[in-house]
Amino acid sequence: MIRQWWSQRDLREQRVLLVGGVATAVLLGWAMIWHPLSRSVGELKVRVAAQEADFEQMRSQAARVAQLRGQGARAKVDRQGKSLLALADATARGAQLANEMKRVEPVGPRTVRVSFEGASFDAIADWMEGLSRDFGVVVTGFSADRGEGAGRVNARVTLEEP
Repeated sequence: MIRQWWSQRDLREQRVLLVGGVATAVLLGWAMIWHPLSRSVGELKVRVAAQEADFEQMRSQAARVAQLRGQGARAKVDRQGKSLLALADATARGAQLANEMKRVEPVGPRTVRVSFEGASFDAIADWMEGLSRDFGVVVTGFSADRGEGAGRVNARVTLEEP
């Protein structure tokens, strides 16, 4: 059917249709394949550049984290001979958590669990951060339940010497 229709066209009309068909195929190829691919490649290049910048920033921050961890490990020396049990008790009292601290108990040779009732969540978070920063103590477990009053919790914190 198409051959018959094609053969009924004169030579000049066939050339025009052939050139138009090739031009249409080229434009469709560009619009459907080349243009989307080149746009995607450009977008991917931008994303890769952003991710490389993020990676470099993470790499520099990792060096900073390692430096701070080293400072925390060195800060262990400033304990004045206190065990982790005594250190947890003394620092909790210094953080105004003495009345809320209910129990400090050893869990293992280098692990201590501290229990609080009705303590300020912010005060506990600051206390844990100070232990980590100043003495290199690692918080390996934390659980809290809502206590009575705004911002008050019943919490259990597990601390470990590195």
